[in-house]
Amino acid sequence: MRLENKVAIVSGAASGMGAATARRFAKEGAKVVIADMLEAEGRAVAAEITAAGGIAQFLALNVTEEASWKSVVDATVAAYGRLDIMVNNAGISGSAVNDLLETGIWDRVMAVNSTGVFLGTKFAVEQMQKNGGGSIVNLSSISGVVGQTMVHMSYNASKGAVRTLTKATAVQFGKDNIRANSVHPGLMPPMRTSGATADPVVRAKMLKAVPLGRNGEVDEVANAILFLASDEASYVTGAELYVDGGYLAM
Repeated sequence: MRLENKVAIVSGAASGMGAATARRFAKEGAKVVIADMLEAEGRAVAAEITAAGGIAQFLALNVTEEASWKSVVDATVAAYGRLDIMVNNAGISGSAVNDLLETGIWDRVMAVNSTGVFLGTKFAVEQMQKNGGGSIVNLSSISGVVGQTMVHMSYNASKGAVRTLTKATAVQFGKDNIRANSVHPGLMPPMRTSGATADPVVRAKMLKAVPLGRNGEVDEVANAILFLASDEASYVTGAELYVDGGYLAM
């Protein structure tokens, strides 16, 4: 198995790409912590994994709070003895807003999507330095590479911050055998927090810019995350992996 005896934290793992990643990791032998604010949903994912023969537990996490991150990482190490993989997946959409210049939306999206990734990276690095290395995979987006209409600019800015934060992490902590890479999903099934981009008419227009002509699936993103988290990517760091059906090639 590709992640045998590895210990992983996946933020935002109660649904969507995070849940798909947690399930995929467990099938590959990892001990997985489902870290999320959605307790009922997160516990359900952990129970599903356990029922299938995997090892998983739910831990409550608010990615915007430093103390919450510390608690989750400390509890993970107490339970499993180490931390090998951190997947900073938790994020919110910037399309559920009418005023694209609203300051409050800027503050909220940046706090979750970029500060949350920084805090997850901070505590992962500190623990991985003790382990002798590890892998950090951060979820950015095609929105972190290009500008878009109908999306609050905080979403593009926050995902762009994740993109370059990942590169800085790779450069600064490569000496500790810590790898950091970013995954950039394209058009995926709507998020819980999606607004305009969940509209079928809007999505049909967006699909015209995707060479493969369809939206992606969460398992396709999970497979990309799995590769970067695994030892198969042992010489890959600071890289961007696009899972976008060819959107950014246009």
